[in-house]
Amino acid sequence: MMNKVIRIGTRDSQLALWQAHTVEKKLNALGYLTEIVAVKSTGDIILDVPLYELGITGIFTKTLDIAMLQGTIDIAVHSMKDVPTALPKGIVQSAVLERASVLDIMVHKGNLDFMHNNSPGTIATGSLRRQAQWLNRFPHHTVVDLRGNVNTRLQKLADQDWNGAVFALAGLERIAVLPENHITLDWMIPAPAQGAMVIVAMENDAFSREAAGKLNHLESEIATHVEREFLKTLEGGCTAPIGALATIIGTTIRLEGVLFSIDGQDKVQIEKTVEINHYKNFGRKCALEILENGGIAVMEKIKKDLQQ
Repeated sequence: MMNKVIRIGTRDSQLALWQAHTVEKKLNALGYLTEIVAVKSTGDIILDVPLYELGITGIFTKTLDIAMLQGTIDIAVHSMKDVPTALPKGIVQSAVLERASVLDIMVHKGNLDFMHNNSPGTIATGSLRRQAQWLNRFPHHTVVDLRGNVNTRLQKLADQDWNGAVFALAGLERIAVLPENHITLDWMIPAPAQGAMVIVAMENDAFSREAAGKLNHLESEIATHVEREFLKTLEGGCTAPIGALATIIGTTIRLEGVLFSIDGQDKVQIEKTVEINHYKNFGRKCALEILENGGIAVMEKIKKDLQQ
């Protein structure tokens, strides 16, 4: 059965292809035959509409989900933070690869004066989470929308008179386009599952699931499970500025979770630890605590803001 070719579905951006080829090399090393199938996603094509207006859930994964359900690909490789917390019926998570950096960075033009003394500044990001955290720290700054793949966004930053733009460090490192002019935003809580790659397969495809499963990194799987459970409990079908980072320390797991209003003015945060063997419901419990401590009001405010 090892002579079956596993067709790896991916978006056709440079970063997505890098991720797919990384999985391909790992599967080849285990003796599996593979083929890369690149597909354009709606999220890549519609660049002039903010992500949250596109009904963000699954915008980058939908095309590959359809290809998988139609049988033209066997597995799909995604940046895990782009994957909806509820997968389509029939598709299952098969592996989380060892996580890269979770950090956000700001790429700038070589001058950081705008970050001091309440100076005005303009920062670009397509992420509500990054926007809210930036405005929470720099309420006097302007945040503008920035869409497209990594290279497109870097080019837009170069072409515009913005002071900087926020990126995930992992993406820029993976395709070796990290500019010298950048600073690490270690105060910014990352998106749930940021820096992690996930492989999904059809539930009834035992061969592909078993092959992908050999690439699973248990610690990364546990940490991203906690973060995504936190996200899923808070979201309730609404796109919101939510950050979550689970860290495994010995036999315990610590979760830092945060919910912001879109303007960054309201913030509800939690930091908790639990024994690692109790990780299964931990993210959900932390999210419910956030909702009880002011999160419900913040979510209502977000829904109103998004409807305007």
